[in-house]
Amino acid sequence: MVNTAVTLCGVKMDNPLIPASGTFGFGYEFAELYDINCLGSFSFKGTTKDPRFGNPTPRIAECPAGMINAVGLQNPGVDKVLSEELPRLKACFHKPVMANVSGFSVEDYAFTVERLDAEDQIGWFEVNVSCPNMHGGGMSFGTSPKAAAEVTRAVRAVTKKPLLIKLSPNVTDIVSIAKACEEAGADGISMINTLLGMRIDLKTKKPVIANKMGGFSGPAIKPVALRMVYQVYEAVNIPIVGMGGLCTAEDVIEMMLAGATAVEIGAANLVDPFICRDIIEQLPAVMEKYGIKNLSDIIGGAH
Repeated sequence: MVNTAVTLCGVKMDNPLIPASGTFGFGYEFAELYDINCLGSFSFKGTTKDPRFGNPTPRIAECPAGMINAVGLQNPGVDKVLSEELPRLKACFHKPVMANVSGFSVEDYAFTVERLDAEDQIGWFEVNVSCPNMHGGGMSFGTSPKAAAEVTRAVRAVTKKPLLIKLSPNVTDIVSIAKACEEAGADGISMINTLLGMRIDLKTKKPVIANKMGGFSGPAIKPVALRMVYQVYEAVNIPIVGMGGLCTAEDVIEMMLAGATAVEIGAANLVDPFICRDIIEQLPAVMEKYGIKNLSDIIGGAH
């Protein structure tokens, strides 16, 4: 009998599978399809201080081995998340959930985390300093060690809950940024967010997406994600949640060997809404195939 359990920042999970923020709503949408309590956890829709309509449409473009999105963190704002979304979530999901938070200023991040902090069901905060689809916020905080550390310190001051900083791959040195976050008080690192990409329509000769550029995700980015997780694992002493192009049980094991304690599944949820459930069901057989008894034993096993 294999053991799929892992512990992320002191919180025990039945398995390492976490649907990524922005691909799983607030959970109850997927609970209409299957019992989402089979998940290790999930990261709910990126939440900001104020409501956001998001970017103009079109926001999505398909491309080989992936997709580009520029949704722009559409969400109802933290007050509505507290009053409407989380009560609906609590009715169908009975495990700790990951709260994904973004902002346009350091104060925005701290405000939103402080408002959410009292919610018992929130097990971790995932602070997004890496969204490529926002003007004047998001990724601008995640492209320098100093700025990422500033956000980390501000959020650390308003919560005692585990704090994961979600990093951008659109940098030349992700290791220095991860180390700066660790030194500023982060309990873990989430990585990677989407790569910056675009498509051009040959008929109109214009960018397909109204925002011109957007976040490129899907199987094509997996080698980049693996490389970055591997590098950061060697540089920090805090756990990593690895993501980027994962869509099979074998992908999960490969990412954990690179150094991830848990994994997030993103774009694949938009292709197949049952993908996380299916990976969890397939994981024990794949573990047995590769002689793995305890999944937690393989974290960083490729080093």
